[in-house]
Amino acid sequence: GEINRQLKTDAKGILARIQKHYESRALSVDFTDGLSVEFPDWRFNLRGSNTEPLVRLNVEARGSETLMREKTAEVLQLLDS
Repeated sequence: GEINRQLKTDAKGILARIQKHYESRALSVDFTDGLSVEFPDWRFNLRGSNTEPLVRLNVEARGSETLMREKTAEVLQLLDS
């Protein structure tokens, strides 16, 4: 499901920082709806809310709930750092 995370700074800066962290290892990076990054076995979308000071995170993994949980925790840790 979608995870909402409150922001202490602007969403654009956070999206840029997350993009920089992952882009060299990603299969694709797309900006159609926020920041979407795809890897061989998982992907995520991170987008700022238009009405609230938060970002919305969706993470999917191919056939592994454990991987999805690990990657969700990883992205959330980056958001909070």
